[in-house]
Amino acid sequence: MPLLDEFCRAHPGIQPDVQLDDGIGNWVLDRVDVGFRFGASLNEGVIGRQLFPIQMIVCATPEYLRAYGTPSTLGDLAAHRCSVFRHPVTGKVSPWYLTVDGKLEHRQMSPSFATNDTDLEAQAVLAGQVMGQLSSFLAAFHVRAGRLVPVLVQHMSAHTGLHVYYGSRTAQPKRVRAFLDLAFARLHDCSDYVLGDKELTQFESRSKRSRRAG
Repeated sequence: MPLLDEFCRAHPGIQPDVQLDDGIGNWVLDRVDVGFRFGASLNEGVIGRQLFPIQMIVCATPEYLRAYGTPSTLGDLAAHRCSVFRHPVTGKVSPWYLTVDGKLEHRQMSPSFATNDTDLEAQAVLAGQVMGQLSSFLAAFHVRAGRLVPVLVQHMSAHTGLHVYYGSRTAQPKRVRAFLDLAFARLHDCSDYVLGDKELTQFESRSKRSRRAG
């Protein structure tokens, strides 16, 4: 919304029509000017560009970790209350995406909480009900504010990213070009939604100190 707000203030004569959809539509046939998507698009005839990577961060509140302990290995997760995301269109439960020995591993979790809404899952984690794997798009702000603590940082994955998609550059209306220019300026390589290496190293060091103290 901050991006749309800035665009609307700069171009008050344009009336955006914004559609949120968990399905995979055909943006060409649906005559969509600009689309945002986590991961690659299956549509032909569109141009895509990654804006920033999406980190999948296993995290919990400080209160949760004091009550249930901090996992030091992936095997420790079996003793924790974990959340999962159920895709609203397919109904399938998404696995946790973890990096193991440099490779991406899909691990199905035994859930204590399941939902088909990522914002609700984040709220459940923030409430201290569960430990979850949240995208950095949702979690980075809360991590920096101290409301969430990343754990098992060495197994974090960043296998996907936020992409913007649009049609042919030669046939773009001026409104589309103006919006894309703003989107690139504000979101390309934007650090607001990505935890930096120094931040992650700090959390990994804290986790090691906590395990030694325990």
